[in-house]
Amino acid sequence: MMIKKYISLLFLMALLSACATTEQQDASAADNAANASSSTSTAVSSGVDSASAVEIPVEPVVQLENVFYFDYDQASLGSDVRASLDAQAAALRNNSDVIVLEGHADERGSREYNLALGERRAKAVADYLAIQGISRARIEVVSFGEERPVALRSTSEDYAMNRRVELK
Repeated sequence: MMIKKYISLLFLMALLSACATTEQQDASAADNAANASSSTSTAVSSGVDSASAVEIPVEPVVQLENVFYFDYDQASLGSDVRASLDAQAAALRNNSDVIVLEGHADERGSREYNLALGERRAKAVADYLAIQGISRARIEVVSFGEERPVALRSTSEDYAMNRRVELK
């Protein structure tokens, strides 16, 4: 009779210990997600002792740029755009998604000129991604010229926001 109580007590302790470990790991995972930018790794413990801690690396969350801006009447890539595209290319190498590059221009210039400029900008981004190892078969280029502005006023800041390529 005493052995049954002892076995039952051990079973109950093991069950409670397993539940506590799961709760601690869930809480630790939630904390890690909330603090991903400030921490590069964390230890998850079984709750028994620190010698049994397991080191789990946590990758920082990186927000990739999807909009790339250009200077007035230009289709050349600036150094900041190339740096953003390098990060995009690294992420794109890990999947096989088809991407669409939408070229845009501000309202200055004729409709035809702006369509051609938007296309040159999108092709410049496509060429750069191809050099970085992204298959051209995965890249679609579209130009909207001045037809889809994000800023509607006619100020230099608004013009700058409309001179872009969007990666979708």
